[in-house]
Amino acid sequence: MAQDWNPESYARFQDLRLRPALDLIARVGDLPHGKVIDLGCGTGAAAEALADRWPERKIIGVDSSPAMIARAAATGAYRRVDLADLRDWEPGKPPALIFSNAVLHWVGDHAALLPRLAGMLAPGGMLAVQMPVQWGAPSHRFLRDFAADMFPDRFDFADWVPPVAAPVEYARLLAPLGLPDVWTTEYVQRLPRDGGVHPVRRFTESTALRPIAAELSQTELAAFLARYEAALDIAYPAEADGTVLFPFRRLFFTLRVR
Repeated sequence: MAQDWNPESYARFQDLRLRPALDLIARVGDLPHGKVIDLGCGTGAAAEALADRWPERKIIGVDSSPAMIARAAATGAYRRVDLADLRDWEPGKPPALIFSNAVLHWVGDHAALLPRLAGMLAPGGMLAVQMPVQWGAPSHRFLRDFAADMFPDRFDFADWVPPVAAPVEYARLLAPLGLPDVWTTEYVQRLPRDGGVHPVRRFTESTALRPIAAELSQTELAAFLARYEAALDIAYPAEADGTVLFPFRRLFFTLRVR
């Protein structure tokens, strides 16, 4: 995707996006000596929580977005922030923890990536990862279905494969590398109305909607969003108080390397 991330848009639901990061931090056990890497740190939403959990360690933020990493640096919670492509990033020294919240689904070939990341860790170190697994839900399925139907010259999902595999596949992939723990959680998120815009559209527009919107003109995008919002109104109707309940499933794993 050529367009950089929009920190303001992504931060709109910061509390909801931070909760999985806190749940993941809580499952990280004792660590050997070394740094903590926040891989794909974004705006640094998890920086304070990481620094609170490991106050004596150097916390390093790494991200590929100049706009997001500028925000991360401004938090003051990182010892250093590095602008790098996550596919070929390497640490200077083996870290104690590589922590990655809601990032690695943007990076392909997990069968090669995860062993590579695990191999960077200090002995006894941990890899801790969270990724969304929302691809079959209406919020994300509508994006693919409508894009392919309305703009078949640009979108073809016939051979599309979800970027995150089933939990059992990660358990199998990680087992030869150390001691894995794999689980999923579905968060039932209550989203407030935002003027005339459906809140699920607001939630997806800074993430899953981005690559589709980038391929459309303003006129095309307006037509696409009108159809998307009409479908969201049916799939995620307003509650009596005007809010919308939005179930969102996420996959987690930790791996302690030998």
